[in-house]
Amino acid sequence: MADVEERTVDPSLESSPESCTFICSRDTLDGAYPALVLAINARRLGMEATVFYTFMGINIVRRGGAAKCRFIPPGPMGAIPGMASVATRMMKKQIDEAEIPTVEELMEVAQLEGVKFVACRMTMDMMKLSAEDLMEGIEIQTAEDYLKHARSCKINMFT
Repeated sequence: MADVEERTVDPSLESSPESCTFICSRDTLDGAYPALVLAINARRLGMEATVFYTFMGINIVRRGGAAKCRFIPPGPMGAIPGMASVATRMMKKQIDEAEIPTVEELMEVAQLEGVKFVACRMTMDMMKLSAEDLMEGIEIQTAEDYLKHARSCKINMFT
């Protein structure tokens, strides 16, 4: 019989919950909803959840930014003047009729349930933003700090 190598597991890893991260890089309805819905559901499954806001997605965590999320139709339709406004009204009507919470309401639920919101330091520097420009409870991290956490996560998604 072959010798079997005995493996030991770091006890701190056994007791820590599974983690996941979601990267949000768009300040549109279809950029905001997936990260929030997935993060909230991850928390409800007992996982730690982080949403990392970068590039245009950082506008969602700016004060008043979540209310400004729009829907821009893909392809040539999105380039037609005024089409984004029409599409946004239609999408928000569908969201309301389906009794889906608004982006602002989902963000509040997410924070209450322990989802961690993180703003990208590089994006903040590029857009000349300060911590005062962001909603309450937003952590600021460099890409390196985010990756230090993400490399130990079970799930990492770009939404």
